[in-house]
Amino acid sequence: MEKSIFRYILRFSKKEQVFLILMTALSLPFLYASLEVPKTIINQAIGGQSFPVNIFGFDFDQTPYLFALCFLFLVLVLINGGFKYYVNVFRGTVGERMLRRLRYQLIERTMRFPPHHFRSVSQGEIVSMVTLETEPLGGYIGDSLSLPAHQGGTLLTLLFFMFVQDPVLGLAAIALYPVQMVVIPKLQRRVNQLGKERVRNVRKLSERLGEMTLGVQDIHAHDTGQYELADFGRRLGTIFNIRVEIYRRKFFIKFLNNFLAQLTPFFFYAIGGYLVIVGDLTLGALVAILAAYKDLSAPWKELLTYYQRMEDARIKYDQLREQFDVPGMLDEVLMRPLDGPVPSIAGPVQAANLALEVEDGSRIVDGATFSFDSRSHIALVGSGGSGKSEIAHLLARQLTPTGGQIRIGGHDLSRLPDAVIGRELSYVDQEGYIRAGTIADNVLYGLRHVPVGNDVGKEDGNGGGRQPSEELRESLRSGNSPYDIDDEWIDVAAAGIGDASDLPARITASLRRVGLEDDVFQIGLRQTVDPDVYPGLAERVLAARQLARGWLQRHEFANLVEAFDADTFIEYGSLAENILFGTPKSVELDVDHLADHPYVIQVLRDVGLADDFPRMGRVIAGLMVELFRDLPPGHEFFDRFSFVSADDLPEFQRILNASAARGIEGLSEADLGRLRALPFRVVPGRHHLGVIDGSLRQRVLAARHAFASNLPPELRGAVEFLDADRYNRAGSVQDNILFGKVAGHRADSASRVGDLILEAVEATDLRDS
Repeated sequence: MEKSIFRYILRFSKKEQVFLILMTALSLPFLYASLEVPKTIINQAIGGQSFPVNIFGFDFDQTPYLFALCFLFLVLVLINGGFKYYVNVFRGTVGERMLRRLRYQLIERTMRFPPHHFRSVSQGEIVSMVTLETEPLGGYIGDSLSLPAHQGGTLLTLLFFMFVQDPVLGLAAIALYPVQMVVIPKLQRRVNQLGKERVRNVRKLSERLGEMTLGVQDIHAHDTGQYELADFGRRLGTIFNIRVEIYRRKFFIKFLNNFLAQLTPFFFYAIGGYLVIVGDLTLGALVAILAAYKDLSAPWKELLTYYQRMEDARIKYDQLREQFDVPGMLDEVLMRPLDGPVPSIAGPVQAANLALEVEDGSRIVDGATFSFDSRSHIALVGSGGSGKSEIAHLLARQLTPTGGQIRIGGHDLSRLPDAVIGRELSYVDQEGYIRAGTIADNVLYGLRHVPVGNDVGKEDGNGGGRQPSEELRESLRSGNSPYDIDDEWIDVAAAGIGDASDLPARITASLRRVGLEDDVFQIGLRQTVDPDVYPGLAERVLAARQLARGWLQRHEFANLVEAFDADTFIEYGSLAENILFGTPKSVELDVDHLADHPYVIQVLRDVGLADDFPRMGRVIAGLMVELFRDLPPGHEFFDRFSFVSADDLPEFQRILNASAARGIEGLSEADLGRLRALPFRVVPGRHHLGVIDGSLRQRVLAARHAFASNLPPELRGAVEFLDADRYNRAGSVQDNILFGKVAGHRADSASRVGDLILEAVEATDLRDS
């Protein structure tokens, strides 16, 4: 990384910074003219006597002259505002582009850290440095040269205008600037040092917090919670003291700045007023000077604030450079993609005088020398701490030796780029990397090196070639990746297959070889799959459903599954499932929100269930309180049998007491809603609570039909209704095949149903889909 932030800025944004300075210089004449015009309006258009006035061959009387000057002033204001708008937007774009570049470089350097460095720096520290600590640098980099040029130019233009009007008042305007330029930086320097201490302490606090979260079980096991809290209290106290001291010094600087800024108007009113009285200064000139001084304070404050930001940015950049300039980093060249084919490194593996030294100076590996053929099967055997694991890491270049050399097929392992290591060597241990994404993404991860057939920006011989997208062009301007993440990255040739259509079979064969095929298949059965993405899937699932329903009619499977039927109550489904008779696609219709949904309440009212649900809820709540109030919180029975959590038991006890005193009609709407929610979770076939009879079952069926037939427009599409002849897009593949509920309580029932689903899948060739 560059030694200073200014060298970094000039290296990557010199052209943009020069352009901003030129734009600033171009705007200054218009600024000066906008200061001169008000004086002319007061002295000549309003207070003048010689009319008409000839301008560019046109004569103007007093009133037209006044309006012409006012219109000119308005035009100048618009021009100055346009310059500011354009410069500020361009400046912000440059700053954000440079911030993007800096973060990308820090992430890239993190990938090149030697593995042992991660023992001394926590994950939280790196995340904080790359994200939070770089944030202020983006705004500063855009302002680094253009802001002092713009504000300094504005300041000099205003001062020049004031000196032109009266040199004495010009001197009065800058009389206190030397004091501010000397005193303020000295005071600010200590604030910057305190800011550096604060960042360092906050970073250490983050590190300790990360350690605590990893070791929280040991803290409870050894009852050291108060000791740890005392440690955190001390660290928080240190940060508190530093921040309070920063506030004291920062606001004293602000007080001093404001005081000195108010002294100058005192000189203007006193000296300028005297000069007007004695006739050495016109009133218009004094008004113009006062207006210019009003504008003068803004650029001066901006320059003082810029100095503070500059020092803060310099410190932050120096801290980042210290943290990301790590000894022993992987050479940047080794991470670049190859231009040509990947060379083979098959051949003998030779190690000579290998040594691996850790931070404390001890050697885990010392003088190891061996050789073997790369086609052989070799076992590294040794006791714990013998260095066998480290030797394996060295052979895979997961670690870099501090002494000695490893050669494979005549190639020095330390000089081989990642493009060769990643394709020619494989390394797997118990700390495997699982990337966020699908199982397929992780299985194919080792095939994503560079985009396959990437021809962005390349000529095809006929002056053609695919043009990069605007997003990719912006990435290149920011020094980010030259590749588009949406390109085709999977190297099917490296997988030993002809084209992408063979990938599913190759993935399946790989999963089968490592014993994961059945596990992944079971996961797939439980997933919701969009049939539009996988053509033919819905038809095969429906075929498996018909096959499974035919088998379920046999004697040996009798009463194993309760099939869905629009006109039949589902004994092993909850009341919520019975009413919806479908899969909710919106959170507002899930079981936790049904009791409060206005449409659901209206449906219950239409079929005569509006009063029954709170009454059933009161019975259920009474049973729950009676059965579980003596159990400790966290008891397994709460998860297995209760509709009420341990924390909610006192609340339901209060509701029960209130209903006993005032009747259920006297409860608040919130309490009625809590009672009304309980019956929705009841599964009659499993929960024998005595609250559901034949009459209620019929009314629930009536509620089912009323719910579906009167569904308001805003809820259409919020439920995927069950249909024996249609694939349920919101349900899992397994639920689509079963199209019913497993009956009974026995565990072997679910196991037999699972076997039945697998047979239907195999019979319809659904496994490969």
